[in-house]
Amino acid sequence: MEIRINKEFCKGCGYCIEYCPKKVYELSDELNGKGYRVPAIVRPEDCSECGLCELYCPEFAIILKKSA
Repeated sequence: MEIRINKEFCKGCGYCIEYCPKKVYELSDELNGKGYRVPAIVRPEDCSECGLCELYCPEFAIILKKSA
């Protein structure tokens, strides 16, 4: 599974961090163009492909893409 984050869509709500059962994300110190702190993908190998991060992101900033 490839995890993509459109950092410019992100508003730093932290839902992806909160709802991920495998704790794949952490809040980074990186700011996007709007000044929001964006999540970092810190444990992609732990992703269970549940899709909760993509589902709960209110800004549609996370896209999960199945690897071929």
